[in-house]
Amino acid sequence: MSGTATMHDVEAAEMHGLPDDLPQSTYEMICRAATLHPEAPALSFFLSVDEHHAPDTWTYRQLLARITQTANFFDAIGVSKESVIAFVLPNLPETHFVIWGGQATGIVTALNPLLEGAAIAELLKAANATVLVTLAPFPGTDTWAKLQPHLSSIDSLRHLVLVNLADRVQGARRYAAQMVQKGEIERLHGSDGLRGAVPPGIVIHDLNNAICEYPSDHLSKGRSFSRDDTSSYFCTGGTTGLPKLAMRTHGNEVANAWSTAQVLGDGIGPGKVVFCGLPLFHVNGVLVTGLLPFSRGAHVILGTPQGYRGEGVVARFWEMVEYHRINFFSAVPTLYASLLQVPVGRHDVSCLEYGLCGAAPMPVEVFRKFEQHTGIKILEGYGLTEATCVSSVNPPLGERRLGSIGLRVPGQKMKVVELDEDGAWLRDCGYGEVGVLSAAGPNVFAGYRIADQNRGVWIDCGDGLSWLNTGDLARQDEEGYFWLTGRKKELIIRGGHNIDPLTIEEPLHRHPAVEIAAAVGRPDAHAGELPVAYVQLRPGASATESELLAFIKDLITERAAMPRQVRIVETMPLTAVGKIFKPALKRRETKDALEAALRGDHVPFRELVVQDDKAKGLVVELHLDSNAVEPVARQVLGRFPFQFFIA
Repeated sequence: MSGTATMHDVEAAEMHGLPDDLPQSTYEMICRAATLHPEAPALSFFLSVDEHHAPDTWTYRQLLARITQTANFFDAIGVSKESVIAFVLPNLPETHFVIWGGQATGIVTALNPLLEGAAIAELLKAANATVLVTLAPFPGTDTWAKLQPHLSSIDSLRHLVLVNLADRVQGARRYAAQMVQKGEIERLHGSDGLRGAVPPGIVIHDLNNAICEYPSDHLSKGRSFSRDDTSSYFCTGGTTGLPKLAMRTHGNEVANAWSTAQVLGDGIGPGKVVFCGLPLFHVNGVLVTGLLPFSRGAHVILGTPQGYRGEGVVARFWEMVEYHRINFFSAVPTLYASLLQVPVGRHDVSCLEYGLCGAAPMPVEVFRKFEQHTGIKILEGYGLTEATCVSSVNPPLGERRLGSIGLRVPGQKMKVVELDEDGAWLRDCGYGEVGVLSAAGPNVFAGYRIADQNRGVWIDCGDGLSWLNTGDLARQDEEGYFWLTGRKKELIIRGGHNIDPLTIEEPLHRHPAVEIAAAVGRPDAHAGELPVAYVQLRPGASATESELLAFIKDLITERAAMPRQVRIVETMPLTAVGKIFKPALKRRETKDALEAALRGDHVPFRELVVQDDKAKGLVVELHLDSNAVEPVARQVLGRFPFQFFIA
C-alpha cells in the first residue's frame, strides 16, 4: 500500500525532485485524470440533505467539458492570462467550473460571500477584477443584495456573470423555482429588472446559458501554459486597510496537489469518494477536496451550497457517509467536536478511512473521543494560503503524534529558524528548539499582490532558497515531526476562519474615549477561539462596554470578527518598549475560559494556573479540591488544545 509512514518515505518520494512530467497547469492536471477515467464519476452535488440520495452527477468527461466551455466563454468576453476573474459563490458545481475554467484563461480570485458588501467591493478593487461571478437574486440569499449597491464603485469591472440557484433545483420543481427567481428580481428592481440595477458599462451574462454556446472538447485559443503563470489570488489575513491577496501560480497548485497525493497514496484515487464541506473560497476546500481528488480520478461529493453549515449536514453526516461510501473528508476541529454529538448508531461507516484536520489546533479530548467514537483516523496537519494549502501532515500509514502537525510533505522543505529583531536569519534551530517555522519549495507562493506587504515575508538563509516566514512558532523533533508552540502573527482563528485583530482594534480606536485597544482570541470548545477586545480609556473619558460594542457594530465588516465582549481595563499590559503585551491578555482569557468551563461542569478546584512554556506554548496546571473529580476535570480540559497537568 502506498502512502507516507515515516520521514524515509517523504525523502524517498522526493529523491529525484518533482517529476519532470508534472502538468504545466491545473487545467492540464484535470485533463489527464479525465482522459484516464472519462466515465468515472467526478463530481456530485445535492441542494439539500433531503436530496442526497439522488444527486446531480458529472462524469470526468462531463466535468472537463463544463470546465472547457467555461474557459472558452471567458476567453470570448476578452479574458487574457493577466485578467482577474473574481467569484463570490457558495459551494456549487458552477463554482468548480469557474475556478478551473477561469484558471485556464486568467487569474481566479476567491472571495468570501459571508463578508459584507463594502468589504467585498474593496477586495474586488484591490484585485483589479474585470469579471465578477456571483449569485443572481434568489429568495433566502443575501449575496446580490450585499453586492449590487457597490457595483458602480468598482471601476475595473466589465462583466457580471450570474449563477441562478434555480438551475440546481431538480425535476418539475425547477420551473417553479425559475418563476420565484423572476419574481424576486421584480420585487427588488421593478420592471427595469437587473439591467436597471447594474451600471451601463457592465455586461450581464447568465453563466449556464452562456457557456453552452462554446466548444467543450478543446480550448478555443489553445493557450500555452507555464508553471510560473499566475493561477489565483486568495485572500489572507484580515480585511481592514489594504487587503492581502496571495499570488499563486499553476506550478504552486500542481506541486501541492502532487505532494499531498504522495502522502495519501492509495487513500486518494480512482474509486475513492471525498466529501467536500469546507467552503470553496478557502484553499483547503479548493485543493484538498478539489484539485487533489480531481487530479487522481476520485469522486467529490459537494454537500449543499453551505457545506458543513447546511441544514442537516452534520446531523445526517453518518447517513451520507454510509450511503455514498465516503472514504475521506477534510474539516476543522470545531466540526469534529460537532460530529461527536451525533451518534453513529447503526450506520456502517467502515468505508471512512481518514479525516484531515487543520486550520487550528485539535483539542486532545476531541481527538481521542472522535477516534474512539468512530474508529476513524484523524490526520492532523498544517498549511497556509501562502504555501498553497498543505505543508505538513501526520502520516496516514505511520505514527500519528497527538498535538503534532506531522511531517512535511514531499517536495517542500520546512525548518525552524532563529531570527533577529529585524527578522533576519541568525541560524537554523536544533531539535527541540523553538523558533520561527519556515517553508520553501515549489508550492510556496509568488508573494502578495501589493509589493509593500512583502516586507518580512521572505527569509534569506544563505542557501539560495526563498524561505517563507510563516509567522508561526514551532519546534521539530528528531523523527521529523513539527509541533506548533504559538502564533507570532496573533491571528484569531474562529472555526477555521482567520481574523486579523486589526479588524477589531481599528474601529475601536475611532471611538473618542478609547486610548488603546487590543483584540485576542478567547478559547472556546466549539469555535476554537472567539474574539475578545480589551480597551484602555483616555484619561478623563468615560464609556461602557455595551456602548463600545454598539459603536463598532456597523464598523466591523466581518461578522465573525465581531467581538464577544469588550473589556475595559485600567492599564493595558505593555512590553519594555511600550508595545501591548498580548500574551498577558491571552493568558487572562484562557484562564477565565477554562475556569468557566470547569464551573459549568461542577468541578470544584483550588487554583488554575496558565503559563507560557517556550517548548509547549500555553500550559495549564489545575489544583483540585478532590481527586474524585479528576476524570471529569480531564474531560473538560481535554476539550481545549492546551497541555495540562492536574495536581
